[in-house]
Amino acid sequence: MSADERTPEPTTTYEQAREELADVVRRLEAGGLTLEESLTLWERGEELAGVCQHWLDRARERLAAAAPAEEG
Repeated sequence: MSADERTPEPTTTYEQAREELADVVRRLEAGGLTLEESLTLWERGEELAGVCQHWLDRARERLAAAAPAEEG
């Protein structure tokens, strides 16, 4: 799939998403939340994990493209 066929780039940077995800995890681990609050945070965490994965995948693609082709 080419870059043009993919979904648009997230507006959140990797660093922003990672930091917010760490905050979500801290809040969930601290407890004391209602079930609804916990579910909402969990869903946000899943979204943020997806954003982080997107940026990591893109970085891998860029590294692979920049690496010299292996002779074989």
